[in-house]
Amino acid sequence: MIMDLKHPVRVIHLIEDSALVISLLTMMTVAVVQIALRNFFDSGMFWADSFVRILVLWVALLGAMVATRENNHIKIDVLSRYLPEHIDRHLSAVVGVVASVVCAVVAWYCAQFVLLESEDPSMAFAQVPHWVCELILPFAFAVMSLRFLLGTVNGYLASVADD
Repeated sequence: MIMDLKHPVRVIHLIEDSALVISLLTMMTVAVVQIALRNFFDSGMFWADSFVRILVLWVALLGAMVATRENNHIKIDVLSRYLPEHIDRHLSAVVGVVASVVCAVVAWYCAQFVLLESEDPSMAFAQVPHWVCELILPFAFAVMSLRFLLGTVNGYLASVADD
């Protein structure tokens, strides 16, 4: 029996998109409030700068995850313009696998980094440890690795089926 995964995948995409939008709006709101407090009231939130810096990281990585999901990431495709279709198909598959492996390796080392950071009791802002804020690193790269791999396999199988 084949499972229909369309609904769970849509839910995951909705959660991902929502996290991106909420992070971006929160980052912008906190930054604007901080600027207003500093300029008009000679005060500010002592944690705001660190919080905004962390949200920049989260927005960048959530955006990269969405770009990978939509196959809208940065590509250097000079060769694909000049190569014959059958060679380009194979080259694209190799590039996709390499991208997946690179993201997997980065995810692994990010996880090691977060584990090391979890041993340090330093706080990023308020009572939130640095390592909690850095959890997005291994997660995002692991998701991107999986998406590159699945996208490559699906694209390759579809192109072979067309022949």
